[in-house]
Parts: sequence; C-alpha cells; structure tokens
Amino acid sequence: MSSTRTAIVVDRELPKGLAANAVAILSISLGAAEPGLPGPDIVDGDGRTHHGLFPGGLPILGGDRARLAALHDGARERGLRVVSLPAVAQQTNSYATFTSTVAATPAADLEYVGVLVHGDDKAVRAVTGDLPLLR
Repeated sequence: MSSTRTAIVVDRELPKGLAANAVAILSISLGAAEPGLPGPDIVDGDGRTHHGLFPGGLPILGGDRARLAALHDGARERGLRVVSLPAVAQQTNSYATFTSTVAATPAADLEYVGVLVHGDDKAVRAVTGDLPLLR
C-alpha cells in the first residue's frame, strides 16, 4: 500500500497576499475533490467539537512560472491529481471571465501562479523534491 502526499507550488514572485490566496483556492478545490482528506472531528476538554484538519504535512514550495508549467505537465503525466491556478484567475473578479479566458487559451500558453499535486508519495516527491519552501 502506497502512502499519499500533497504539495503546493506557488510562483515565488507573487506578493504574500496573492500567494496566500493561491494556496487557499488550491486547498479548497482539493478538499472538494477529495472530501475524505480531513481527519475526524476533535473534541476539546470542554466538550466542544472542532472540525477535523488535514492530518498530513502540506509543504508550500516556491518556483518560477516556467517551473510551474513543467510541474503541471509532469504531474499529469505521472497520473497525479493536479489542481492548477492559471494567472488569469487573479486578474479578474469574474468567474465567467476567468473560465472563458482559460477556454480560449491553448494549454501550452497558460501561465500558472499555483499548482497543487496530490497522489502517490514517491511520484509527488519526484516532481516537487528539488523545489525550496516558499519564504
């Protein structure tokens, strides 16, 4: 039985707020696609229930946009779940504009500001292992 791993890689040139936004969007999207990821709810010493949290490590790594595109394609080729955030997503407040722009853009021309990869531990490490933590 193989273990799973999740890693998020963000454009290291993004301002902190946009990097945090990218991480949040990618995490929410993975959580929707994999609802069993959080651990069980936790009851504190006063009997109050707290929602379960993601029990595994979640490294947030940094790379340039060219590396993000290569990571996106390499992770897909390995059969990993890939959740990507094209740059255009942070350039509009309209989901309709975002989706129509992506739909009109050839895959090779998409630039990513964030890519989440999830799946087999060894495969995730193979595509992310050389990247530094985002600082």
